[in-house]
Amino acid sequence: MGDASLPEKIPTTMAAMRLIGHGDADQLVFDEAVPTPRPGPDEVLVKVTATAKNNTDRKAREGLYPTKEQGDVTSFAMGGSPTLTFPRIQGADVVGRVVAVGDGVDASRHGERGLLDFNLYADARRDLNLTPDYYGHGADGGFAEYIAVPSAQFHHVANPELKDAELAAMGMCSYQTAYHMVTAAGVKAGERILVTGASGGVGTALIQLCRVVGAIPYALSQQDKAPALLALGAEAVLDRSDMGDFEARVKDVTGGQPIDAVMDLVGGEMTDRFIDAMIFDMAARSSHPRLSIAGASGGNVSEIMWTRIYLYQVQIFGVSHGTREEAEQLVAWIREGRLKPVLHAAFRLSDLHAAEHYFVNRGGHYLGKIVIVPDAEWDVHGAPFSLEGSS
Repeated sequence: MGDASLPEKIPTTMAAMRLIGHGDADQLVFDEAVPTPRPGPDEVLVKVTATAKNNTDRKAREGLYPTKEQGDVTSFAMGGSPTLTFPRIQGADVVGRVVAVGDGVDASRHGERGLLDFNLYADARRDLNLTPDYYGHGADGGFAEYIAVPSAQFHHVANPELKDAELAAMGMCSYQTAYHMVTAAGVKAGERILVTGASGGVGTALIQLCRVVGAIPYALSQQDKAPALLALGAEAVLDRSDMGDFEARVKDVTGGQPIDAVMDLVGGEMTDRFIDAMIFDMAARSSHPRLSIAGASGGNVSEIMWTRIYLYQVQIFGVSHGTREEAEQLVAWIREGRLKPVLHAAFRLSDLHAAEHYFVNRGGHYLGKIVIVPDAEWDVHGAPFSLEGSS
């Protein structure tokens, strides 16, 4: 289609939740008169039906990405200058339908239901992403009724067995991060993998991905979530609320064998115990102990003796975002039904404040993802997954 103008049926303005500055949830302002974006060359305009909420939304809002001074209020800025400017529409894991196309995009894409690869790639490389940024941070995201995105990054996922909210719960922010943790650490079939923070979006993705590649995942979580994690594929669930004698508990569930690699989303004072779980019998190992890190829910600073790292040859991998190749592999597995959604609940877009409060104060039995649905799409795509009292 050579004309990138919007069809008449698409409104000139839309509802969106706009982040107006760093701070608490009161910095999120619901605005029903935001200009509707237009698709540029090689872009599609997507009518949003569901967008998963991620912890990075909160961290970016609060400015919790320091790399030098712990007290800094700062933006995610791996490419040099911060790209988070205000107002900004957050929301990375977008699902919806193509309603308009820009120059260079085949008109046959109209009506496609798809999932967004959330990355703002710095270049065309398919196997490397060293200066990551993402929709909802460096460009407007999916907490809105419409979004314009590169056509090549909006992946068609027809799968009628997956509702839109369920597909959003499998979004790239969690699944691609999880997969890059696995690939960075070179996880192989048969290896024993400890997944920390196992009940969240990345954790539940990791459990599934370990099984897909043939590895054996052991989950660290609260015991009230153990039945669901075991059903998802965990070999065993270690109780996070009781970290006493952790090494002995690991030996008990692994038959005395060390953990081959840790997929760590916790950090803080637990890091040393995770290393303990890998190095207690080096003679039994056939590969280096590996620590793949993509979160710090238990604390942003870990005190570790460097002699433990270099004498035991512990390999450490920092992970933020993945690559185009990894995104395409994940979409292929979703289409094949090899990955399953773990959807906790849906909230209306206008109730994003309530969703933020619920997310921060979540307690027992919380598992998986929260999804945000535009109010106009609520009855079809949100209501079936609402929490009692959130409607």
